Amino acid sequence: MTLPLSKAQLDAALAELVDWTYDKERGALYRQIKFGDFSQAIGFMMRVALEAERADHHPEWSNVCNKVDIWLTTHDAGDVSSRDVALAHFMNRLAGSGS
Repeated sequence: MTLPLSKAQLDAALAELVDWTYDKERGALYRQIKFGDFSQAIGFMMRVALEAERADHHPEWSNVCNKVDIWLTTHDAGDVSSRDVALAHFMNRLAGSGS
C-alpha cells in the first residue's frame, strides 16, 4: 500500500510544483492547463496517458476546448502520495512549466 505524504512532504512538493495547488476536499493535487487549441490539449492528454499507463497511476481529469483540469490523488492512500508528485512533475515538463 502506498502511503500519503505528510504535511511537510506535501508542502515541500507544492513548493517545487509550478502552478499546482492542494485541493483539500478531494485530497488531491490540482492544476488547470490552457493550451493553444483543442488539438494541443488532447495531444497532451494522450502523451500523459501513455506515461500514466506505464506507471499504473491514472489522473482524474477533464477537458473542455483548450483546457485540461487535473486532479492527482492516490485512492488507496486516501490522499496525495509520491506517485502523484512524480506524475505532476512529468506533466509540468510536458506542458513546458519547468519542474
